[in-house]
Amino acid sequence: MLHSSENSYDVKSTSPASNPNSYNPVKTTSVPVEQATIGRSLVIKGELSGAEALYIDGRVEGKISLPDHRVTIGRNGSAQANITAREVVVMGKVNGNIDCTDRVDIRSEGSVTGDVTTMRISVEDGALLKGGIQVRSGEKKQPNHAQSQPKPAEAPKPAATEPQKTLAGTASS
Repeated sequence: MLHSSENSYDVKSTSPASNPNSYNPVKTTSVPVEQATIGRSLVIKGELSGAEALYIDGRVEGKISLPDHRVTIGRNGSAQANITAREVVVMGKVNGNIDCTDRVDIRSEGSVTGDVTTMRISVEDGALLKGGIQVRSGEKKQPNHAQSQPKPAEAPKPAATEPQKTLAGTASS
């Protein structure tokens, strides 16, 4: 009987030690749940809209509208769609226009055929980008630009050089 009681103490002492460790991975696993995923075998035709981040590893044809969130096209993903989002990351293929309020990131495996409108853009070596790019000035910084806009209005010729200086400042920040 003494041996069984000693074993039960050993089990009790190891059980509490393993419980705190098992709770930590559960907390880190619950964070990515806020991102919806379209798996490899899924094909969706139509309009997608929502209020959470989206990861596409399958195929989407139509329109994707998540203006306040991130859209990620995975390595196996393909989108024949116009995409409107805060942030777009392309690791797969996109055929369509991208309208982004923050940034577009085209990774080395990524391919975009279409026009891109964004505040910031990153294109890695090896990526394919076929289409127009429009980098607009910071919408969040409108009060600062409003102060500098009257000066170009007074002198029309410097107005062409002033936005280029602004874009260069935006790209470096």
